[in-house]
Amino acid sequence: QVQLVESGAGLVQAGGSLRLSCEAPSLTLSNYAMGWFRQAPGKERRFVAGISRSGSRTYYADSVTGRFTISRDNAKNTMYLQMNSLRPEDTATYYCSAKGVGNTVNYIYAGVSDYDYWGQGTQVTVSS
Repeated sequence: QVQLVESGAGLVQAGGSLRLSCEAPSLTLSNYAMGWFRQAPGKERRFVAGISRSGSRTYYADSVTGRFTISRDNAKNTMYLQMNSLRPEDTATYYCSAKGVGNTVNYIYAGVSDYDYWGQGTQVTVSS
């Protein structure tokens, strides 16, 4: 059963923008902290951005701070990653992730091993 589905893959020129979406057809996302990670060929999966269960707290990797914005709409069971001022080094497969936290914890998680569910990945390519 597919838990998370990413969309928004694309090829853009440096300086351009893309918005990724992550839908959860079988989860109630209001009970989950969420995150975006990325993985370039031959490299390990790395944290990009995280958002708390309620959406009130966000956290970013230094490499994307000021350029990327993570958000969520729990009513639509969807999370987003708005990516602006894209650079060739942003080229990677992007994965969304979810960690079950119930309805009391409002933390953000940045470790790959923290998360319970992963999407299949969506490719972002930035040309120079």
